Amino acid sequence: MTEIDTPHAGADGAADDDVVALLMRQHGDIRNLFDEVEASGGEERRDAFRRLVRLLAVHETAEEEVVHPFARRSLSGGAKVVEERLAEERAAKETLAALDDVDTDDPKFMPMLMKLRKDVQEHARAEERYEFIHIRRNAGAGNLAAMAKAVKAAEAMAPTRPHPGVESGTANMALGPVAALMDRTKDAVRKAMGKES
Repeated sequence: MTEIDTPHAGADGAADDDVVALLMRQHGDIRNLFDEVEASGGEERRDAFRRLVRLLAVHETAEEEVVHPFARRSLSGGAKVVEERLAEERAAKETLAALDDVDTDDPKFMPMLMKLRKDVQEHARAEERYEFIHIRRNAGAGNLAAMAKAVKAAEAMAPTRPHPGVESGTANMALGPVAALMDRTKDAVRKAMGKES
């Protein structure tokens, strides 16, 4: 099997001065990790799945902290668009949490993974169509760059596991392993966005 070197979130060395480009690359990384999990077995599959879980968790947390608030404020019908994305995220997190309790060699694992993949891909397409394209149209270059910095800051602080039923960045951070994680994440996002704490 050819090994795929899928970078960790934001670790591909790109300039990341456009939040939409950053998130689109991460969608590609997520697709690659699904491929890697499917194509491997044993310890390789477990490792690829752990990387997939982490990337999904940090990617969604970053979107919850940065992208959804911008979409809610700035897009026509933004509140409805965001609520639909949050419902999709909740369903995917429930499947992911159930998958996390199943060994990757268990016969139930692959059918559950395929359901997760379908849900995640539909969610990504909806984000790209209903949020990303409009963000690119409505945010100037400065805002796109500031949001990219904030996404990277949020990812650096994000939990490594998804928490079903917790689709706000604030609540997701509160469930992290350290109580101060929530405050540090908010501070990191605010600093990256050039705002005072």
